[in-house]
Amino acid sequence: MSEEKVTQDPTLEEEQVEQDADQTTATEMNGEQEAAHWKAQAEEHQNRMLRAMADMDNLRRRVRKEQEDLAKYASLKIVEELLPVLDNFERALATDKESMTVDSLLEGVNMVYRQMVQVFDKEGLIAIEAKGKPFDPHIHQAVMQTQDPEFDSGVVVNELQKGYMFKDRVVRPAMVQVNE
Repeated sequence: MSEEKVTQDPTLEEEQVEQDADQTTATEMNGEQEAAHWKAQAEEHQNRMLRAMADMDNLRRRVRKEQEDLAKYASLKIVEELLPVLDNFERALATDKESMTVDSLLEGVNMVYRQMVQVFDKEGLIAIEAKGKPFDPHIHQAVMQTQDPEFDSGVVVNELQKGYMFKDRVVRPAMVQVNE
């Protein structure tokens, strides 16, 4: 057998090169299209992130403003409720001094006092009970000690100044005298 040399047709070779070039161009085009797609998607995500960050900044500003307003006007409700008490004090001071008796003055002051206590009660201010109770450093401030056989050791004998709690917080501890 004779060895025949197989040679390729140069036309076929050129066609193959052109097909390979077309494939490369198509792949490059697909790559470019894909890159453009991902770039567009990245830009969209960037824009969404920037909008979300702007929304968060606006929310922070609004919450900070609301907190400032809340702190600024927190006492408004109690002030409004104390205005009638103030009005009654002004009426008492405006009465005719000649016709006023000690009894009428005391009665007026007592009425205003009760009105003020009602406002404080309504808001959650309560007086701390002290006399006859065991000393509690969380709600009592011991300023004196005494020896009284009527009371056990560590019991409040006398209240020198009332203490108050607002809801569950001590506003002012009761100033007390404690039995040794």
